[in-house]
Parts: sequence; structure tokens; C-alpha cells
Amino acid sequence: MTWWGKLAGGAFGFMLGGPLGALLGGVLGHKLDQQTSSPPDSAANQERIQTAFFTATFSVMGHLAKADGRVSPEEINQAKAVMAHMDLQPDMRRAAIDLFNQGKRHDFPLDEVLVQFRRECRRRSTLIQMFLEIQIQAAYADRHLDTAEEQLLLHICHKLGIPEFLFRQLERMIKAQQGTYSQSGSGQQQPATDRLSLAEAYAILGISSGASQSEIKKAYRRLMSQHHPDKLVAKGLPEEMMKVATRKTKEIRNAYEVIKKAKGF
Repeated sequence: MTWWGKLAGGAFGFMLGGPLGALLGGVLGHKLDQQTSSPPDSAANQERIQTAFFTATFSVMGHLAKADGRVSPEEINQAKAVMAHMDLQPDMRRAAIDLFNQGKRHDFPLDEVLVQFRRECRRRSTLIQMFLEIQIQAAYADRHLDTAEEQLLLHICHKLGIPEFLFRQLERMIKAQQGTYSQSGSGQQQPATDRLSLAEAYAILGISSGASQSEIKKAYRRLMSQHHPDKLVAKGLPEEMMKVATRKTKEIRNAYEVIKKAKGF
């Protein structure tokens, strides 16, 4: 039985406490807000991390969408697009929507949620980075990052222990990736890789146009390792988010191919 099956069925081999447990418990109608712990390498802990990632992703996304005072149709569509990429079952999709709506509430405990999420991830930096990438992508759903959204993202970085330079690097990467996708009326993002420019390819790999061949290859291998779906799932990424990670590896590979072609190697 998957982590979600255990939650939905009430057969808890693990319990997610704290504010994340309270948020998800409210959605499921179960009492999950009792603080508990499990051994670092146990299967139960893996399920806790998956549950924490799912809960934090959609609730914080809802809070971020409300940062500028209103939730735009583009931001709603972006949340739906993430759910579509995850190919969520109907009950999981309903839970994700409910979490998104809880995040929009004025009394949403953002700091408490982020502190617990970081603790549950147990210093898995690539997992925390994936979470941030999803939030930045959501913020750029309308192709614009206003001051309130930027300040909130920087605050999220501070709480998760992510330095500003890494945030700026990820921001450039997400902006370049957004440029290679067109938005359909259903909220689905349609690939348009033929639009990927050389400048966007460099931004996706996080390198300058003057980078050497060895630097380009090193950046590519590093990013592919960080976004490898199997590695992320092993660290606690929900299995349903494998498609999100897979799409990111395709974007990185496409950028690398554009640069290789331009450089002639």
C-alpha cells in the first residue's frame, strides 16, 4: 500500500504531526496533529517525508498565490498543471486543491510549516531544492514576479536554509524553462522546445555563454543528478511527482543539446 493509500484508509504505519499533520488531517478528516517520530532510515520515515512534501507543496503554493493580494487565473492554472503532471487520483487531487485553499487563508502558519518541512526532509538538499523550484515556477505562472511574491520566496529560502544566490540561479532557470512552454486553456503546459534559444539554454544550465566545454558538461551532469527522478523518489519525493522531475530532466537535456550544437561538440 502506498503512503497515500495508508493515509486515505486510516492504516497509519506512520504519523505526521505538527502543522503539516494538522493541515492534512483537516483535509482527510483524520487526526494527524500529534507529534511523533520514526527512525531516520525506516520505511515509515520515507512515507512521512512523502506526505510532508505533498502537504507543503500545495499549501505553500496557495499561500504564494495570495501574496500579491489576489489569486490570478494563471496561478490557479499552474497549480492545476502541477496536479495534471502528477496524474493524481481523484481523491489526491481533491486533497491538493483543499491544501491550496488552506494556504490562501490569512491564518496559514507559513513559518511553522516550513520549519517542519525542513526538519522532515532531514537535510535532503536536492529534495528541498525541488520544492523551491515548484514554488518559483508557480510564482512565474503569469510570467511576472511582483515584489510581494519575490519577498515571500526569499523568506521561504531563508526558512529552508537556501542562500539567495541559489534562489537567483533557480529563478533564471525557471524563467528560461517557462519560455519554452505555452499555456493552453485547460491549464496544461504544452512543450515548445523549438523555441529554446541559446541564451535560455545557458540559463537553464546555470552557466555563462563563455563557459568551457568541461564546465558545460559538469553543469549538465550536476543538474541531471540533482533532478534524477529515481534518486529524488529515494530521498522522499512522492512517486506521483516523478513525472515533474522527469520533465525537468528533459528540459535540462534539451538545453544541453542546444549548447552542444552551437558549440560543435
